[in-house]
Amino acid sequence: MKAKEFKITWGMVIDLDKCTGCGACMTACQVENNIAPMVDASNKMRTLSWMLVYELSNKKSGAEAEVAYLPRPCMQCGNPACVPVCPVIATDKNEEGGIVSQVYPRCIGCRYCMAACPYHARYFNWEDPVFPKGMEKALSPNTSTRPRGVVEKCNFCHTRLMQAKDKARQDGGSPEALADGAYMPACAEICPTGAISFGDVKNKEHKVFDLAQGKDAFRLLEKLGLNPQVYYVSKREWVRKLGDNYAATGKPGAAKKHS
Repeated sequence: MKAKEFKITWGMVIDLDKCTGCGACMTACQVENNIAPMVDASNKMRTLSWMLVYELSNKKSGAEAEVAYLPRPCMQCGNPACVPVCPVIATDKNEEGGIVSQVYPRCIGCRYCMAACPYHARYFNWEDPVFPKGMEKALSPNTSTRPRGVVEKCNFCHTRLMQAKDKARQDGGSPEALADGAYMPACAEICPTGAISFGDVKNKEHKVFDLAQGKDAFRLLEKLGLNPQVYYVSKREWVRKLGDNYAATGKPGAAKKHS
């Protein structure tokens, strides 16, 4: 199935050689989107974190040992596997910019989308959100909390996109031609090493345009044909190989097309 074409394609480019695995992006994501602390953080089967950082290893020892850290938000796939399996159209790919939506009032918690997503970027909310005393004063007024029994996921801080469009209108500009940096998800804004870049991967005036087409850029599981809008960059070959883009022919998948 051919991916839907968008004039604007919001994408993220993450430099794995810059990422230190500090977890600031995870914290910023939880704060921005009002994700309540887990009732039992030791139960990894019921974790709830829209942004998750994985540790990668080259499996060598001694002086040759290397590690890398891979932040994994929702890939906002151009041809998402989660959309066609949803029986109530709670998730869709119609919005300009290519962000995969998640309409919580429609979700019936069947979790078909979770089973279909090869990136494990969707999470089932097992508990009603409960915040420690006093923490409710720090909740974001722009994002509603989700009830128990629905599937949640990263949406590239969609409320920030709406705010950026409103500001563009107020300033007399076009909400459909946002300048580089006008719209920035919380994870990209907070990253202390500048490992996360964000923008329109089809706009030559945006930094991510060149980064996504670099020779060291790749996308996870690109061989599946889901066309992720999250790109990764690393000069280390072993890191790029862990992207698992090698099809049966042994040729790595191309990460330079913005189709």
